[in-house]
Amino acid sequence: MSRIPTPSSRLVCVRGCRGQFPITDGRYHCPDCGGLLDVEHDLDALRRVTGDEWRTLFRDRAAEATWPYSSGVWSKKEWVLPEIEAENIVSLGEGRTPLLFAERLGQSLGLEDLWVKQSGTSHSGSFKDLGMTALISVVKQRAADGQTVRAVACASSGDTSAALASYGAAAGFPTIVLLPKDRISQAQLAQPLACGAIVLAVDTDFDGCMKIVRDLAEDPSIYLANSMNALRLEGQKTVAVEIVEQLSWEPPDWIILPCGNLGNISAIAKGFVLMRTLGLIDRLPRIAAAQAENANPLYRSYLSGFRDFEPVTAAPTLASAIQIGNPVSYERAVRALAELDGVVVQAGESALSDASARADSCGLYTCPQTGVALAGLTKLLADGTVRRNERVVVIATAHGLKFTPFKMSDPSSAHPFASSRFANRPTEVGFDSSVIQRVIRDRLTRHSNEGPAPGGKPWQRRPPSQADALDNRAPS
Repeated sequence: MSRIPTPSSRLVCVRGCRGQFPITDGRYHCPDCGGLLDVEHDLDALRRVTGDEWRTLFRDRAAEATWPYSSGVWSKKEWVLPEIEAENIVSLGEGRTPLLFAERLGQSLGLEDLWVKQSGTSHSGSFKDLGMTALISVVKQRAADGQTVRAVACASSGDTSAALASYGAAAGFPTIVLLPKDRISQAQLAQPLACGAIVLAVDTDFDGCMKIVRDLAEDPSIYLANSMNALRLEGQKTVAVEIVEQLSWEPPDWIILPCGNLGNISAIAKGFVLMRTLGLIDRLPRIAAAQAENANPLYRSYLSGFRDFEPVTAAPTLASAIQIGNPVSYERAVRALAELDGVVVQAGESALSDASARADSCGLYTCPQTGVALAGLTKLLADGTVRRNERVVVIATAHGLKFTPFKMSDPSSAHPFASSRFANRPTEVGFDSSVIQRVIRDRLTRHSNEGPAPGGKPWQRRPPSQADALDNRAPS
């Protein structure tokens, strides 16, 4: 292949104002209009490599354990943050998460070709690792260049704090985490504490924490780690590349993901647009943003054709990680939806609980945010927006193990998950072998009468794209 270029990147205003800034500048807003910034790449340099050559390069890097290309993010370094020197990259093996062919779940929904991108198997248990490796690597580069970094700070609804604390600890930087008091799971709280972060449980919601962390970041030695910072999106966009790579470089028809602060939908759209620009794919998928009904400012704006946007006070939702009423990346998300012909859908508490429990009954262990995306998919199938013969990829943003209380609610409570027809509970029995055998026999009989899956059948065939790839490699 031709020599790999040495491209550059810079910060620019998302609204198109003039001016460019170095990625290590520590700047989050345009000085002219106050809008957010975005990372812009030198596309002329990147185009010197053909689409086929990029595909070959990424495939070869995936087969090796060479630093830093063993990372799912840094294997695409030229597309992420090319200026970062290798010795300043902070990686914990993020990315390269599985794309699961969810055949039984798809059959239960009447969908032929359903996949789940399980981002929850990354190092800290969520997709936030993809952005945090990029951001903390820039922080380390800043320090190496002589800039003062006393700490890195974030507001969090759970997963961002875990990723920041983990990567900050790996790099040796103090981290500050502001969490809404009593509004995240114990597992999410344990992660930043274990990694030595300064954790403040603030008597407010996420949006209140975000306001305070913005004030903290007025001090240039306190670096902001929320997705207001454009650097996070550069790492997160690589999930789009992974999905297409895992589907033999064929983009799906739909991407469906849960949305809160709206950085992830912006990042994923950016990844797909870049692949098309550089000739790796010839079309874009459509995208669906799914919000919890109790925290739905993007959905409300979508209903007006994005003519109006009003922040809301997010009500409590089981999908606590997206309980956000004033998303910082709203403008970016609107652009992403326009680029990928997107739609926005909302899901209530019972619907997200039922969708999550249904997925679990088919072998997935989903977080409540993924339940929002799956409930959104159910709506889009019902109204015909998503056709049943289309290939759909749902983004699972975190691991279900972070949300065990969501799965284990008291059956006698009013908790929506407890009342789901797909939820499972232990049967208490005495120390009596005959009783135990009878209970097992009754349960197996019921299972046989209901069928092997909720509307499905046992897994019988290879996923289409994997089958094609295997057939194409078979010797003649």
